[in-house]
Amino acid sequence: MAGIRRMSLDSPEEVRPFQDDRGQLEMVNLDEGAVARATFRPGWQWSKHVKPIAGTESCEVPHRGYVISGYMTVRMNDGEEATFGAGDFMVIPPGHDGWVVGDEPCVVIDWQGMTDYAKQKG
Repeated sequence: MAGIRRMSLDSPEEVRPFQDDRGQLEMVNLDEGAVARATFRPGWQWSKHVKPIAGTESCEVPHRGYVISGYMTVRMNDGEEATFGAGDFMVIPPGHDGWVVGDEPCVVIDWQGMTDYAKQKG
């Protein structure tokens, strides 16, 4: 049986930067999958700053997360759209774009789908 394990996003096991210095992921890896603190700087948009890394037309990662600060709008491929802000839980299926709203970074803790998010291909 496993014992207590302490990890910190302030001392991440892995850091993945987004293109154009628009933010980064700081990750710890659990047996159940990665947990990340994502910092998205003003001007960040998935289709501009992660799409070149992911190599897909839209984000194909499902997300379960909690917004710590800032605002992000997410638009599904079918046009459904929502804006999330501090204190909101996010449940986002695959097939979307997203972007920071306003002049403050959007910081999100995400515990689903982060294992391969913004990971450079081969």
